[in-house]
Amino acid sequence: MWNQIYDPLGSPALSTLAAAVPVVTLLVLIASGKVKAHIAAIIAVILTNLITIFVFTMPANMSLRATFLGVVTGFFPIGWIVLNVIFLYQVTVSTGRFELLKRAIGGVTEDRRLQLLLVAFSFGAFFEGASGFGTPVAITGAVLIGLGFSPLAASGLSLIANTAPVAYGALGTPIQGLASVTGLDPYILGAMVGRQLPVFSLIVPFWVIWAFAGWKGMKDVWPAILVTAISFAVPQFLISNYVNPWIVDIGASLISMGALILFLKVWQPRQLWLSPALRGRDESAATMAAQKPLDRTPLTQAELWGALLPWIIVCVIMLIWGNGAFKSWANSIFTWSYPVPELDKLINKMPPVAAKPTPEGAVFSFTYLTFTGTGMLIAAIISGFLMGVGPGRLIAEYGRTIRLCAISLITISAMLAIGTLTRLSGVDATLGLAFAATGVLYPFFGTLLGWLGVALTGSDTASNVLFGNLQKITSEQLGLSPVLMAAANSSGGVMGKMIDAQSIVVASTATNWYGHESSILRYVFLHSIVLACLVGLFVTLQAYVYPFTAMVLK
Repeated sequence: MWNQIYDPLGSPALSTLAAAVPVVTLLVLIASGKVKAHIAAIIAVILTNLITIFVFTMPANMSLRATFLGVVTGFFPIGWIVLNVIFLYQVTVSTGRFELLKRAIGGVTEDRRLQLLLVAFSFGAFFEGASGFGTPVAITGAVLIGLGFSPLAASGLSLIANTAPVAYGALGTPIQGLASVTGLDPYILGAMVGRQLPVFSLIVPFWVIWAFAGWKGMKDVWPAILVTAISFAVPQFLISNYVNPWIVDIGASLISMGALILFLKVWQPRQLWLSPALRGRDESAATMAAQKPLDRTPLTQAELWGALLPWIIVCVIMLIWGNGAFKSWANSIFTWSYPVPELDKLINKMPPVAAKPTPEGAVFSFTYLTFTGTGMLIAAIISGFLMGVGPGRLIAEYGRTIRLCAISLITISAMLAIGTLTRLSGVDATLGLAFAATGVLYPFFGTLLGWLGVALTGSDTASNVLFGNLQKITSEQLGLSPVLMAAANSSGGVMGKMIDAQSIVVASTATNWYGHESSILRYVFLHSIVLACLVGLFVTLQAYVYPFTAMVLK
């Protein structure tokens, strides 16, 4: 057995600095724009191994095995999702169905701001609720780039929009993960998150349009933004508090999409915003849009259903794949678990991160049938056949997609290697303990701990599993509600989703904007920090200030 050590240098400050070196190096290399993302990720993997072995005293064989486990986990399931989403997109483009989808969305509204609301926020929230794990950004980024949005707009705005729904993603998986490590009731945790995030579900749609079109551009379509925001935030609160935490995103997103589409039948902005470029950026994209406007020819009924068919199939498949009963049935037929030798249950998570020494699992579960990416592959094949694409052409298209995504898949696997290694070595926990030492300011910094967890791991679920128990223990020591701070870990974490390297690579892949990860990171970084701080301030009000304290569940 090896016990995690959280202060290997005998100084909390120095140990925290050492723990921060890998992630800071990764972000600096990507943000510099001088090092390609996959090279930056490989450098960071090597550096993380050096830190864990020589500073945190993790045995070298454990460090290398943890790295390999992360590489495999990076492809299954995350890379598998991205590969098959892009495959579906490529098939719809090659058959001309994507052009019909563009015309269908244009039939709802030609205004780019309103298209963003419909696709990036509402449509993306549905896929977050149904499958999560990179699916919403991959799909909305691909759709937006197909609609003619500039690559930076399609990537960055998809990332910003995919925040408020994340805590309930994949049919409430982050909430379930939080409950599993804290021992708290998932219904109470889901309800508490539902008393935090609806505030930001009101803010994020305005924020996305402001980031895209500026203050005036946002102000001119405020009625539509308000309809979208309220029709998502209110159901998000009601479902999470009075139904369950599993169907929050699906219910709220469907209501939001329906409300926006119905509202746009009776209201349109006085002046249409037709440029797909970010305000003040990508002027070449704006010029291109002016030269090639969207086809405004109304679709026939047959064309409309033809355009929507692949996405309807995806929605149905994702709902099935996210269902717990289906997962249990499919996993009983085909599942393969591989406990990594000399690693699984041979590492103890230690107090104060855990209440007592707790062995860490290191198991790769190859539940192939229930991987979200497998559902996407099946949806793509069914869609292809229904669109008249033969097996040979599908195979050829899949080969082209693999070549297209190869570098990104390497990058994603390297990112997950870093996340897995920092979790098993205790490096993440060292960073977390630094946040936990902030005393009366803990509600603010504890929320940012959730943000840090998602930025490091790329997953709200992983952040909740990593820091959930630490949040509970620290809040009890400080006399705060453990339910409040456990929920804050998830609510704060959603704002870290837009800057985690894995999501940025998914976005660059979906928009076919390889090599520009640095531009995406620089664009979303400030948005992520400001929104996370706003969540932290709101949680602080809930901890100390009436009437916000009345919202806290015990």
